[in-house]
Amino acid sequence: MSSSNIEKRSKKRKRTKEHEETILETVNEQVNSSLSSTPSKSTDSSSNKGRDYTVSIAVPGSILDNAQSLELRAYLAGQIGRAAAVSNIDEIIVYDETASTSNDISGDFKGIGKRGHGNVQLARILQYMECPQYLRKQLFPVHPDLQFAGLLNPLDTPHHVRANETSAYREGVVANKPAKANRSYVDCGLSRDVQVDRSIEPGTRVTVSLSFNDVQSKNLRGTVVGHTHPRKHSGIYWGYTVRLAHSISHIISDCSFKEPYDLIIGTSDKGENIDNFPSRRFKHLLIVFGGLKGLEAAIEADESLNTNNPREFFDYYLNTCPNQGSRTIRTEEAILISLSALRTKIIL
Repeated sequence: MSSSNIEKRSKKRKRTKEHEETILETVNEQVNSSLSSTPSKSTDSSSNKGRDYTVSIAVPGSILDNAQSLELRAYLAGQIGRAAAVSNIDEIIVYDETASTSNDISGDFKGIGKRGHGNVQLARILQYMECPQYLRKQLFPVHPDLQFAGLLNPLDTPHHVRANETSAYREGVVANKPAKANRSYVDCGLSRDVQVDRSIEPGTRVTVSLSFNDVQSKNLRGTVVGHTHPRKHSGIYWGYTVRLAHSISHIISDCSFKEPYDLIIGTSDKGENIDNFPSRRFKHLLIVFGGLKGLEAAIEADESLNTNNPREFFDYYLNTCPNQGSRTIRTEEAILISLSALRTKIIL
């Protein structure tokens, strides 16, 4: 390698390092400014900028089976992901409305029209979309379900941090490199790995709170926090989680939160007019959407349920688009319509 090329690379690394140091110093000033303007021992709940409530949606994977090509399947899944991100959805449950498949997300592509595969493919694409771009190669090996991932519109959420953006938190993957006892290095998409305060298995995805006290040091430092920490403590939307449900009843019984869902809403053109829906407070809201055959078919297919009446299964069974002009509303359309209609009805 010529001396001129070596010099060019050296200058590029220097500029990158200076850029990152500028970003970290800027965030440090923002954090210090925020701390100085907020009472350190205030017990007033109004001063807490965090968000402790959650909003979950459940969709059947069978909606992909209605797409005519692999490209359209990918694009349809992308519409679901975008709708969830725009509406600050914290959890997406992909359920089997026929109650005939397992919760396993492993396996190979089985082709269009194979019953149940839509659940797996939808879940995988949604997970891929939620993952920051700089981590995808490490977390998602080449898979036929992601063949047309290039058609997906980016979520552009706060945890998809751009190169020129400042952020107190970053998503990362634990690097497979030696570290001191009770320490690990995390690849957070920066030119230098971040040293964190605990020993974690390499390849694990983590959320890191960056430290801004030693931007000039050789190693960046940070603290591993829970995935919900940015939302709970700073009110920052930090993406959604994805899980599979074997049937519509497993959506509720396999709740991923410590407390159960305290407000469960089903959506259908056969439901009650949303205009008559009373305002309700909640901690964990769940909104369930049906497939081509509606929620009635999903409830009827679940043998563990003692009822076929949706009004007995949900707290509220609502028609979120009364007087619709079309005979049918597609699930991806129903999500945006319902979340917009419910926005003024729910009390946080």
